Amino acid sequence: MGYRVAVAGATGNVGREMLNILAEREFPADEVIALASRRSLGTEVSYGDKTLKTLDIDTFDFTGVDIALFAIGSGPTKTYAPKAAAAGAIVIDNSSLYRYDPDIPLIVPEVNPDAVEGYAKKNIIANPNCSTAQMVVALKPLHDRARIKRVVVSTYQSVSGAGKEGMDELWNQTKGLFVPGQEVEPKKFTKQIAFNVIPHIDVFMEDGSTKEEWKMVAETKKIVDTKIKVHATCVRVPVFVGHSEAVNVEFEEPLDEDEAREILRQAPGIMVVDKREDAGYVTPVECVGDYATFISRLRTDPTIENGLSFWCVSDNLRKGAALNAVQIAELVGRRVLKKG
Repeated sequence: MGYRVAVAGATGNVGREMLNILAEREFPADEVIALASRRSLGTEVSYGDKTLKTLDIDTFDFTGVDIALFAIGSGPTKTYAPKAAAAGAIVIDNSSLYRYDPDIPLIVPEVNPDAVEGYAKKNIIANPNCSTAQMVVALKPLHDRARIKRVVVSTYQSVSGAGKEGMDELWNQTKGLFVPGQEVEPKKFTKQIAFNVIPHIDVFMEDGSTKEEWKMVAETKKIVDTKIKVHATCVRVPVFVGHSEAVNVEFEEPLDEDEAREILRQAPGIMVVDKREDAGYVTPVECVGDYATFISRLRTDPTIENGLSFWCVSDNLRKGAALNAVQIAELVGRRVLKKG
């Protein structure tokens, strides 16, 4: 006997990817239900070799749903997730709404799977921010070996992290720059994104950091270890899919680059591609559609004691969102629902 699964936000970038990954990984679902807002009612979406028509989330009865994957943003989630949870569905939410609630687990299955037991307090599990998810997959095995004191990370985040509107703006601006009189003014982003980089993701906070940067700090502490110090600079770049990060780590104990490389090779969810030669590293274009978090450019930082740096790349629509949510669903199936 399989599960009854609902995907809320099935017409969006992440929702569509959730459906793709459920099918790819052959998630044991007897029924998959595509939900969307009323304006998208009846829109067709793909689930493996099947086509699903979306239902109206506003009138949908979650009774009998085992797992509900949410990819609809914080506002609608605040309305519909409690309804789904109250009806008995275990909600796995991709928005930022519940990530910092102490009664709701924030999970990356390769990192803190035991936290799934905390779902019962509210029947809700939070999915982390895309930039955090890929980084902590790499940090955790290193932390287990040498204890991380401090992380300094600079991100290079693709426009798909801002949704379809972000991708459309990059596409239209790029075309417009080659056609006089058809230039496209920024709407989704604060400045031109085509052939540019923008050191600003989400709103500014009082200390000068952006909320995206704050998320990386708070979520790393919640998922890995509250004692880790994190400093982030988050940058939007003109890449359609795939987030990249330059990560500098200071450890409490000595850890040379060769041992670190071997630890990462053995760690779940990671692929090490680290050749010190032309093209001996992974870029965002190459990671699209892949499940792995790729690590390259691993090297000693001689400016601090016990320091290492590395390059980290992942498909943000997958590991940063949809894949992690489905992996949580698989974890819930194994440890909580235990059907089949």
